[in-house]
Amino acid sequence: MQLSPIKTEQRQKIDIKAGDTIRVWQRIQEGKKSRLQAFEGIIISRKHGSEPGATFTVRKISKGIGVELTLPLYSPVIEKIELVSRPKKVRRSKLYYLRERAARQVRKKMKQMKQIGKVVIDAAANTEAEAAKAEGEKPKETEKTEVETTTKEKEEKTEETKETKEKESQEPKQKEETKEENTK
Repeated sequence: MQLSPIKTEQRQKIDIKAGDTIRVWQRIQEGKKSRLQAFEGIIISRKHGSEPGATFTVRKISKGIGVELTLPLYSPVIEKIELVSRPKKVRRSKLYYLRERAARQVRKKMKQMKQIGKVVIDAAANTEAEAAKAEGEKPKETEKTEVETTTKEKEEKTEETKETKEKESQEPKQKEETKEENTK
């Protein structure tokens, strides 16, 4: 007796492990239509072996964001599973550390990027300009501010603050020295 339209014997023999790159083809139901959609990524975990409740988790990076998909091995939604590549040796059975490694890389890139904050026009100034146009007057020019800060500029600012603190700490010493000279 077969409970689902999948071939359980074939799924039991699938040899996928943590570290393998696979492509999972899923049947997606959209209204009356159905289509196949591929999800390609690295297996970061496989749980419960080949028993009926077996699952595996696939992780991929999509547009800079980590996406994980945990699927039952015997799901009828899965049409096929393709093995894309397999590393020579994997030293862990669960590769959860890939999550943190990816996040660390993103943070590193963000530090290197320029941060730009812009205020081009605000709503109040926009309504004043429209009212002036309706009356036939020349609209007032709105302020445009652009703030660009990079890591170099931040470093320069911290150096400036250090220098000012050093100068401030030296000023009392100089005052004490001049008092001593005056008393002599």
